[in-house]
Amino acid sequence: MPTAPLRVAVVCSSNQNRSMEAHNILSKRSFNVRSFGTGTHVKLPGPAPDKPNVYDFKTTYEQMYNDLLKKDKELYTQNGILHMLDRNRRIKPRPERFQNCKDNFDLVITCEERVYDQVVEELNSREQETCQPVHVINVDIQDNHEEATLGAFLICELCQCIQHTEDMENEIDELLQEFEDKSGRTFLHTICFY
Repeated sequence: MPTAPLRVAVVCSSNQNRSMEAHNILSKRSFNVRSFGTGTHVKLPGPAPDKPNVYDFKTTYEQMYNDLLKKDKELYTQNGILHMLDRNRRIKPRPERFQNCKDNFDLVITCEERVYDQVVEELNSREQETCQPVHVINVDIQDNHEEATLGAFLICELCQCIQHTEDMENEIDELLQEFEDKSGRTFLHTICFY
């Protein structure tokens, strides 16, 4: 079993729903966790599918919350966006881009295949310094509140199982296969190096 807690990053596109729900659950279980997005901007649902609310990653969750509160309190209360932003602002000040973080992690869990590809591309484009391995695992999670919650519990269970392996490097593939069988979801997995 690893002596130090796993350093975990959870990544979705905008660092709003899926990664933040997993961040919330993992931090309550005492994991060393951070969350990120890989998009160029933060996008939240707007009054119509073709009219999203778009923010810079420097915008705080508090600023987004207040902006949407002014725009249409009823709409953003009803669709759960204000509730989500309220949770987010209690966890950290603002969304973060994975590409801007130079910290090392043992495990990076992504919430959709496109994000997985962006994370792997980013890690492989960096100059290797320590040759420390990082496992990148994708769990496809639909971007809605219910799926984000279910996905967060699945990610938490996966992290707990990995944390308790004797030899993560040799046991992770078998563990992921068990999770695929149990959850009915397909997992992508690769190893990159810092």
